[in-house]
Amino acid sequence: MLAFLRARGFVLSVFFLVGLLCAALPMHAPAAEDAKVERHAGTELAATAPLTMEGDIASQLVDGVDKFLLRKIDESVGKRERHWKRDFSSAEAYNKSIEPNRKRLADILGIRDERVKFDAPELVATTKQSALVGKGENYEIYAIRWPVLEDPDPNRSDVIVYGEGLLCLPAGDKKPIADVIAIPDADQTPEQIVGLAEGVLPESQFARRLAEAGCRVVIPVLISRELKQRNGRATLTNREYLYRGGFEVGRHLIGYEVQKVLATVDWFERNHLATGENTGGSAASTETDAKPRIGVIGYGEGAMVALFAAALDSRVRSTFVAGLPGDISDTWRGPIDRNVFGIRGHFAATDILALVAPRALFFDFVSGPLLELPATGGAPAVLDTSTYEIESLNPSYGHIKDALAKHGVVWNCLVKISTESSPLDFDEELLGKFGDVLDVVLPTVSTTTQNWIAVKSDTTHRQSRQIAEIDRHTQLVLRESPYVRERYMKRLYDAANTKDLAAYEKVADEYRETFYDDVIGRFDDVLLPANPRSRKAYDKKKWTGYEVVLDVFPDVIAYGVLLVPKDMKPGEKRPVVVCQHGLEGRPQHLIEGDHAAYHDFAAKLCERGFITFAPQNLYIFGDRFRSLQRKANPLGKTLFSVIVPQHQQITDWLKTLPMVDGERIGFYGLSYGGKSAMRIPPLVKNYCLSICSADFNEWVDKNASTRSPHSYVWTGEYEIFEWDLASTFNYAEMAALIAPRPFMVERGHFDSVASDETVAYEFAKVRHHYAARLGLGDRCEIEWFVGPHTINGKGTFAFLHKHLKWPERE
Repeated sequence: MLAFLRARGFVLSVFFLVGLLCAALPMHAPAAEDAKVERHAGTELAATAPLTMEGDIASQLVDGVDKFLLRKIDESVGKRERHWKRDFSSAEAYNKSIEPNRKRLADILGIRDERVKFDAPELVATTKQSALVGKGENYEIYAIRWPVLEDPDPNRSDVIVYGEGLLCLPAGDKKPIADVIAIPDADQTPEQIVGLAEGVLPESQFARRLAEAGCRVVIPVLISRELKQRNGRATLTNREYLYRGGFEVGRHLIGYEVQKVLATVDWFERNHLATGENTGGSAASTETDAKPRIGVIGYGEGAMVALFAAALDSRVRSTFVAGLPGDISDTWRGPIDRNVFGIRGHFAATDILALVAPRALFFDFVSGPLLELPATGGAPAVLDTSTYEIESLNPSYGHIKDALAKHGVVWNCLVKISTESSPLDFDEELLGKFGDVLDVVLPTVSTTTQNWIAVKSDTTHRQSRQIAEIDRHTQLVLRESPYVRERYMKRLYDAANTKDLAAYEKVADEYRETFYDDVIGRFDDVLLPANPRSRKAYDKKKWTGYEVVLDVFPDVIAYGVLLVPKDMKPGEKRPVVVCQHGLEGRPQHLIEGDHAAYHDFAAKLCERGFITFAPQNLYIFGDRFRSLQRKANPLGKTLFSVIVPQHQQITDWLKTLPMVDGERIGFYGLSYGGKSAMRIPPLVKNYCLSICSADFNEWVDKNASTRSPHSYVWTGEYEIFEWDLASTFNYAEMAALIAPRPFMVERGHFDSVASDETVAYEFAKVRHHYAARLGLGDRCEIEWFVGPHTINGKGTFAFLHKHLKWPERE
């Protein structure tokens, strides 16, 4: 689809200019034979105010939604507290009271799979390379890996995902003082922070310093930000590549990396070596020594993983985070792999810190990694520590600290802002306090020498293995997803089998509510009065066209073009077809110019006697509209969180027009408009039918597959991915929410959106639902035609005439 439209970018531009000229030029007076339709003779539609907006209304629409979303981001700060019920009366009570918040955080990070239990990490070695890769004066360094996740198929137990990295152990028979997981930034290697590779100054090699102090240290490798061209198409970072498919199946790269850390915590707990010994004599050693002394420390991306791991797991005693780039709850500016659906609606940065309380936490605002990603198919981004809400962090965490202190609970939490520091120049006081909690005294500067034992580690192949393992797990979750959705939809399918439409609708409404709240994302704003404004834009032989603008929310408008047949009789009411454009489209493309994809189908339907309305949807202007999805996602919202209310307002307004039969309003969309046809009619009941053209397919697979050549994983549509559709609503399930209203698919054999086989596979489920379960086979159709990504306008037109009860003309 997209390649098809881009190939015609020049034509699109011409149509756009023509549309602007048509809006600007004065209209000719109605022809004499049309004079009898007096109510359409003015410059605006009856019962509307004059439309006086100048310039590109589509651009103003996108700008308005941007303002609306930025305001919602600001407003979310005051609404998050409703998700918290903190009990400060004791450390135990506090931990219990925040446990639901921990579970919520784990869920939105995609931490949903049970971790593998294991006795000890495996040594990674070959006949050429020993697992013992380095030595210091009092410790040894080993290459290791450890199992994390199994095949999601309940009938299999193959380990799919491993953590991999380095292990530092005290030399000889000496027992470790504490267990620490040291996590480098995504663009650092474990070898760099332990001193076996260049790139980090000795005083900043925090893993090495912990090993020298007598700790057992695990240093996991993170997925890097290396940019690569994928499948000969978009150029993405390794992290965005894994983010894309994982997001669609309810898994997240951040979650995978946190799971690797927590799997190490599992091992430390089962096999801690400092049990029963009071090795340091500090105040920290008065804690129950039967419990392991576990710490996590990280820099950059590693700081984010460390903080989330500590927030989720109370077994971590001491946490140190440094150089955390960007606010973890305000991620739309940063790399898209940090896009966590719904995090802003539940957690500020201070809330994540509060999940660590009352355990020790040390937050060092040293300079983090700096990064600017170009728009080369992946999402453009800027990574910068300065985007953190530093000014609000101290008073917020201080409030929690004071509330705990009133009940005698001491929270050892310190935050320092090192404004003039260089990367990895950690605050020594904070680092020392982190060690104190674990009974560890860190040397201020590395004093020992190190050496490689054998050939240096192949970090490139190790990175490739880590990428391949996460990708494989995502693909196996994708493979299991049809069975997950089948179980999820069972109540609705059982209701359909009764053939009792009233009972079906009752259960379907419950699913529609879930679809709106959890998948699309619902704003709780009440629609504004529509305040319709219009002006005549077309005066053709058979119909008149009006540009129309309606208010939806503050700063949010709906805009489109209404076409009204000129042969309407006084008092007559006719059906309406809402005709929806695709990516980068405009209402005008559906009306004139014979666009290669649309073929003027809004005008042709009007010539058949239908009233038509062509709305302007949000998906226009490239990165401008895609950034709207980036802003909406952290709120638990999507583009359709705005588009659905726009269509609700449009159809509510259409029903007020004297020439409209409000019970006969149909939806017909192509491409991104076909995507709209699957998401809007389930939630806007004013639509009595829906036609999906040039989009219907096995949608979850198209978004998550790293095998299919049609997959969005390889393309520039970085906004297209929707959180966890794999577990809830693929296109067959969305169609079940449209049912029992009529539904149709229009499919060209040469449409590169998908293969015929995958379209047929998904449609077969829809047909079965309508015909076999509901007994309504006459309401569900598909038309196959020999053609590309385009409106065919034959079977679909007949479908509209049939179900909108409007006779076909000669």
